Amino acid sequence: MRPSNLAGLLVAVAVVVVARGASAAPMKTEVKKQALRRGAAVAPLPKDRAVRSHAPFEGGDCGVCHQNNDPKNPGPIRHASVNEQCFECHDDVRDVMARKYKHVPAMEACTDCHNPHNSTEPALLATEMVDMCTRCHVGIKQQVTNARVKHDAVTTGKKCSNCHNPHAANVEKLLIALPFDLCVTCHSKDGMTSDDGKVMTNFKKWLDENKVWHDPVKAKDCSACHRTHGGENFRLLVAPYPEKFYAPYDKKLYGLCYGCHNDKVVSEPETTTLTGFRDGSRNLHYVHVNKERGRTCRACHEVHASKQDHHIRDGVPYGPKGWMLKVGYTKLPNGGSCAKTCHDTKTYNNKTLTSAVPK
Repeated sequence: MRPSNLAGLLVAVAVVVVARGASAAPMKTEVKKQALRRGAAVAPLPKDRAVRSHAPFEGGDCGVCHQNNDPKNPGPIRHASVNEQCFECHDDVRDVMARKYKHVPAMEACTDCHNPHNSTEPALLATEMVDMCTRCHVGIKQQVTNARVKHDAVTTGKKCSNCHNPHAANVEKLLIALPFDLCVTCHSKDGMTSDDGKVMTNFKKWLDENKVWHDPVKAKDCSACHRTHGGENFRLLVAPYPEKFYAPYDKKLYGLCYGCHNDKVVSEPETTTLTGFRDGSRNLHYVHVNKERGRTCRACHEVHASKQDHHIRDGVPYGPKGWMLKVGYTKLPNGGSCAKTCHDTKTYNNKTLTSAVPK
């Protein structure tokens, strides 16, 4: 290939990559390698500060780990390897460390993260978990700290270990299960509320009852639409989408949808090919959305799973209390019908062309 052609090809590839990533560029998760903390956080804390103690230290049995059983002069540990010393008792962790994906600090030394004597934190961690993890995972720290919308899974319960095993795992990113299973398992409870106080869906129940899954859900890829550590859009969405039921139409507000869908489905007033939701050639998506109080996609479509094709929903939560507004859609041989809810019953025929379209 001639140099000039190669240069043109590289430019074209770069343009495609930029275009594809413009709507939802991945958030950085780079790791900043820290010097080992061996010896820096292993000295016993004063008793008035410590909340938890390692059983041998609490019992004065220094000889379990050290060469001397003398609290005033315990000497070095009995093994040359910190981890081998720990595995003498914690053989279950040795088994964990046989998994495919290993956490580098856990391979280097248990004392990179744990104080072997006592601590103010669970599991004898040297410092609070999120602070400890984000000292190395600086990209995640930026997400967690700066995100407008927080994910409670990061900071409540087991915190980082709600999703990650800090030692080793058989799933990439040290996840304790496959990502989809993690998300659905956590979001499978009734009564969970979002940061804005609204009741969240029990997704295990919902997906079991609704067999027409949106393609990202079918691919078990929650991250196609949601951030996991924190984000700028409500519901941790990766790109903009209107928060409210009504919104004036602006293409920029639908970055989430148009990452996959053609915006002309909504923006073209007349079509015979872009959508079946049309009366003749009159685009009924355009009619519903292009208003001062335009209906957002959620007014008619369920975004995760539904009982009908095209993800048309039976009803939509409406108003601050989430009253269920029935959509009342029925599919017909030549189109469909919407029963009396938002408006009087109306039927459309997508087989007959209007005079606006050339014959």
